[in-house]
Amino acid sequence: MAKKSVTLSNGRGWPTQTAARQHFKEMLARYEDDTPITDAGDHADLSALLERYDLLIADGPSKIGAGISRFEKRKSFVKGFPTRGFWVVRVDDSDTDFSYIDAITGSPRPQSQEFYDACHGAISEDLRRAKERQFERFADENGCLPCDATGVLVTFTNARLSHAHPAFVTLVRTFMEMRGWGGAVPAGTLSPSADRQISTSFTDPSDAEAFKAFHHASAIMRIVAAGQGGLVADPTTIRRPIRLA
Repeated sequence: MAKKSVTLSNGRGWPTQTAARQHFKEMLARYEDDTPITDAGDHADLSALLERYDLLIADGPSKIGAGISRFEKRKSFVKGFPTRGFWVVRVDDSDTDFSYIDAITGSPRPQSQEFYDACHGAISEDLRRAKERQFERFADENGCLPCDATGVLVTFTNARLSHAHPAFVTLVRTFMEMRGWGGAVPAGTLSPSADRQISTSFTDPSDAEAFKAFHHASAIMRIVAAGQGGLVADPTTIRRPIRLA
């Protein structure tokens, strides 16, 4: 059986699910019980992992919810035995646990993954141009900008445009609900599978334009180093927030 790789939205990836599980197992072990996850890279990886989790459970409640404030390691008791895991604390102070193992090993429902891909394809060119404009306007004499997650200077090639708030998967789910597609996407909405088809797209250009308009009015972006990212509880702390509207 072929080994399954794992790639997250912040650019982090592992050749196998076993390697990804080991990464988050070691991360969990680095923190004391009932303490927040303070490392920016760890926060970014957990944010991207939670996006993956929400994508896998497209028919269930969102773990990201109102937005991520922080992550914590907590000890709880199941049938009288202690167990330790990651919890997400949201911006509205609600919280919930989630399984990093389920997020890694689960498989996206085909339609939810295809719809996610179609939405990303609708905005991909706009995101590329927004990144170019940000560097053209604000880069220093060496062509560098500070990473909005760490402050470290990054060049165009080792930087990426990241969703600071809300998560992209949250925008996708919200758009589906706005269109009345909470249960399933209507037949014919997405391009049918075909030879040499690289990615799924919207069949009707008006659907793509509708998502672009919704995304550009709702998303706050930022420039981060490759491998960094993650949502921020207070988008006003971003040095140069990017709005596409």
